[in-house]
Amino acid sequence: MDKKLIYLDNAATTKLSDEAFEAMLPYLKEDYANPSAIYSFAEKSHSTIDEARATIAKIIGAKTEEIYFTGGGSESDNWALKATAEAYSQKGKHIITSKIEHHAILHTAQWLEKQGYEVTYLDVDPDGLVDLEQLKAAIRPDTILISIMAANNEIGTVEPLKEIGQIAHEHGVLFHTDAVQAFSHIPINVDEMNIDMLSASGHKIHGPKGIGIMYIRKGVRIRSFIHGGAQERSRRAGTHNVPGIVGMAKAAEISAHNMEKNGLAETELRDYLIDRVLREIPHCRLNGHRTHRLPNNANFCFRFIEGESLLILLDQNGICGSSGSACTSGSLDPSHVLLAIGLPHEIAHGSLRLTLSEDTTREEIDFVVDKLKEIIDRLRGMSPLYEDFVKSGKEA
Repeated sequence: MDKKLIYLDNAATTKLSDEAFEAMLPYLKEDYANPSAIYSFAEKSHSTIDEARATIAKIIGAKTEEIYFTGGGSESDNWALKATAEAYSQKGKHIITSKIEHHAILHTAQWLEKQGYEVTYLDVDPDGLVDLEQLKAAIRPDTILISIMAANNEIGTVEPLKEIGQIAHEHGVLFHTDAVQAFSHIPINVDEMNIDMLSASGHKIHGPKGIGIMYIRKGVRIRSFIHGGAQERSRRAGTHNVPGIVGMAKAAEISAHNMEKNGLAETELRDYLIDRVLREIPHCRLNGHRTHRLPNNANFCFRFIEGESLLILLDQNGICGSSGSACTSGSLDPSHVLLAIGLPHEIAHGSLRLTLSEDTTREEIDFVVDKLKEIIDRLRGMSPLYEDFVKSGKEA
């Protein structure tokens, strides 16, 4: 197989689809009017946004007027936590989240703690699942929000959203989910799952970067997060990113339409990758739930190696992977997610996340696994820890 780019970091970002690109083009050149303007030239941009809103609402079972466009998943997460904290502070100042959330949630929660709010960070089990009994026990009379992600961006574990939402509503608590990794990849229905707020992002589903959505259930009293204009029904100021909105809606429409077909194909290829790695590379482990996981996610830890060295050598062979969240690349600290599922630092440092797309082939997976075996053998051959391990006789 000739050396070429093999892109297995689709949890970080995805390639913009041809269909989304084509849909965006007119709004970059010909139909460039500000949709908030009152002249007829702006009408097409305005009506296109309404159509995009309806498209996205249908995918999650929401009402059209419950969808708000944002600058991305991180903005939506910030909006959900900060605006809820402000709007419901008279009821209480207690928020519940988990230890494996994306940093857009965790850092926002830490900021709120400095403003006088209390945050409970739930433990997860070794597979990354939230303990529902611990969640129930954490709820207090002053709890105003539960924010649990739909699926983890690093280890792929899918959380029991319906059960979490039911617990939240039984206790009169709002439920927000960061669905950035899950939206249009797995089925989500906001009514069936009792979701009050939901965050999603365009660039995880072959849409453009810099565009996201926030679902806010009608009746939830949160206010604006960005001030300065009456856009988005006076809840999110700023000139609409019309090309981004159009591109995200087209990408979401295609992803939702192909969700079942792509999910089955990706799951089959993911399991093939997992089985080969676990069978053929010693001293490694799969992170995350074996079956309750995103269709395209495989996350491993390899003992006696350092993840950064592994990524560099994979890159030299044209293979793009990651050691965790793209938002923390460059950090020397091990993944907070891997530490939360109970891995010691020395093992968590040897992590590799490979995330597939519908374009990934079995030939590519075979090439990647073959190279992985070579690279890990090479790195372990230079590791004094591995040498001591072999000498100790434990290798046998």
